[in-house]
Amino acid sequence: MDLLEMKELLAAEILTDEFDEDVDITLAYATDLMSDALAFASDNCALITGLVNSQTVRTAEMKDFPCVIYTRGKTPDGEIIALANTFGLCVMRTALSTFDTCGLLYGKGIIGPNNHG
Repeated sequence: MDLLEMKELLAAEILTDEFDEDVDITLAYATDLMSDALAFASDNCALITGLVNSQTVRTAEMKDFPCVIYTRGKTPDGEIIALANTFGLCVMRTALSTFDTCGLLYGKGIIGPNNHG
C-alpha cells in the first residue's frame, strides 16, 4: 500500500512536507512504547502510535520507518514536525483509534513484523 492509499483509508492528514506517494508500506507496528518499537519492529514499518513526543520521530528515523501515524486525533507540536521534516519522514494523524487504524490496515494486507514469513 502506498502512502496516498494509506492516507485515504485512514482519513488522515499529512503534517509534514515529506509525502512520497511511491513509498510502499507492507508492515506496520503499533505501540506507545518506543523501546518496543526499537526492539521488535522491522525496518520499513509504518509506526502507529498515540504517543506524541519527539521520541516517536527519533525512533522512526533510527529504524528507517517511512512514516509515523498518530492516532486518536493527536497532534504533534511544531518542533516534532520540524524534526520529522529534517529526517524526511512522513507524519500523519487520524481521528481513528489505534485499534481501528490497525484493523483497517490489516484488512488491506498490512501485517505486523512478526507475522510475515
